[in-house]
Amino acid sequence: MPSKSQEICNGSRPQNGLLRSVGAKDFKSLRPHLDQVEVHSGQTLYHPGDAVESVYFPCGQTVVSLGVAVDDDREIDAVLIGREGAAGGFVSRDRQPSYWRAAVKVGGPMVRLSSRRLEETERQSHPLRQLFARYTDCLLAQICQSTACNAAHSIEQRAAKWIIDLIEHTGTEQVPLTHEQFAALLGVGRSYASRVLQGFKADGILDTARGTVMVRDIALLRRKSCECNMWVKKHFAEVLEKTQ
Repeated sequence: MPSKSQEICNGSRPQNGLLRSVGAKDFKSLRPHLDQVEVHSGQTLYHPGDAVESVYFPCGQTVVSLGVAVDDDREIDAVLIGREGAAGGFVSRDRQPSYWRAAVKVGGPMVRLSSRRLEETERQSHPLRQLFARYTDCLLAQICQSTACNAAHSIEQRAAKWIIDLIEHTGTEQVPLTHEQFAALLGVGRSYASRVLQGFKADGILDTARGTVMVRDIALLRRKSCECNMWVKKHFAEVLEKTQ
């Protein structure tokens, strides 16, 4: 589990879109219970079967993946969550067991909140319930789009999509990404993922260093990508803008 570093300072709002969309009265109620933690790449927040007792809000460039096991030794990432959203116990209530593994893809700051505290505050606030209901809809749309993408698009299109997704989440074209992490995003073996990266490298799209992908031609990368990220972003904007 992440180690606690400090509580959110009075009067401040973390760099997280959901928390910044919470109304002033509700944020005042939640603020004393928000803990800021520092997490590192590869860290597991919770495993399949764990009772999820916290909600995690990535801040800044922090990115979390939700991975699903497909056999005894392989896991595929279904979705990436960054500063736009949250992972953890905000969908199911009464601390239901998790279906997936939530792991840190890109380390950095994060805010943690007790699921029980969020539930208690939601009972007193229709706007807060609406905000998290709308975000749940967006997360479901993101997962559905990822499922369709895996079925309909080529490995090259999906590879470009995931790299662009990480760029947009982190705000940098030097993406901290290992070959193992890339393979989990694509649902393929490490050697196959490495060949895809080598193909992009040969096309002048990117370079690789230890644990880092450095994009050189973002325009060409976008041309190789499918449009799944665009559809997800459009849905987020349409659904969540009504909570502003």
